[in-house]
Amino acid sequence: MTAEYPGATPYTDRHGRERWRYRRKGKAVGLPREPGDPEFEAAYRAAATGIPIAPAQVTRLPGASHPRSLRAAWRAVTKTIEWANLAPVSKANQTSIAERFLSTQVDQGRPLRYGDLPIDELKRRHIREILARWSDTPHAAAHILRLLRKLTGAALDAEWIEQDPTYRIKFRPAFKGWKAWPVDVRSAFERRWPVGSTPRTVYALALYQGHRRGDVAVIRWTDLQAAGSSIVQHKTGKSLWIPMHPELVEALEATPHRGETVIVTQYGRPFSHKALGMRMQDWTARAGIQPGYTLHGLRKTLGKLLAEGGATTRQIMAILGHSDIAHAELYTREAEQRKLATDGMDKLGRVGSRG
Repeated sequence: MTAEYPGATPYTDRHGRERWRYRRKGKAVGLPREPGDPEFEAAYRAAATGIPIAPAQVTRLPGASHPRSLRAAWRAVTKTIEWANLAPVSKANQTSIAERFLSTQVDQGRPLRYGDLPIDELKRRHIREILARWSDTPHAAAHILRLLRKLTGAALDAEWIEQDPTYRIKFRPAFKGWKAWPVDVRSAFERRWPVGSTPRTVYALALYQGHRRGDVAVIRWTDLQAAGSSIVQHKTGKSLWIPMHPELVEALEATPHRGETVIVTQYGRPFSHKALGMRMQDWTARAGIQPGYTLHGLRKTLGKLLAEGGATTRQIMAILGHSDIAHAELYTREAEQRKLATDGMDKLGRVGSRG
């Protein structure tokens, strides 16, 4: 009890935090904040006089959102150092996902949107309800869970919340990864598209340099030298130098120079990365190849071939531009398992009975 606030005493709650309460006639009333804070002062006066605090009249303006809303948390995310260090393409992708989710109506026919919800009232059951809503599109649900983790992380940093409602919530849609192109599929593509054609040059850049479609679309003739190519990865912003494979050199020598970029449309303009991916779908179909073999699958093919050829994890990382060693190890582990299994079976003698 203090002289300034008769009847008010501090105590330590079960979380080890100091709090205040007012005791009178055997009853205790919790007091918010601490002495000197306007909320504390108002609550103390109400408890001491027995006159309840008159609730403030709040008028919600059209389009206004809770000051600690999910959208406010998103704005906080975009002001972090981690966000500033992302590549432009990653920022664009994440912003697109966030805007779609935050602008989605919580319930059909009601104006409330997810971006308006107060993040300090977000519970684990709400997270699971959101994920259930997108259960028919599991990859979209996985993107939303990653977004919610970023939002709650920003709220924790701002001390809007004390616990992360997304903690240990898992949502991993079944996904076997991009399919590597086996020999027969590569042979079918090469038979259909001769050296010097645009499809064959796209194929060669993806297969012999491991470029993503965004990098294939923008690589310039000036990026290519006799010994190797220099490129800044579109997705990661990482600078790479990759040696030239003889078959890539052959494909490039037969490719007409019709623009600043190596790959151009029939009008001499660069492809967008999305358009290039769609064109590859068309080119594989015209080669009699079943759906599922993509430009990114050629990148995976290179990683697989490198591992099977004995390349180390670090060498694969240097060529493909991986920052995470675990990603590159997927190739070497698979190749090592196949080699060990083959070597082991070679040591197995005849085990059947002789009759």
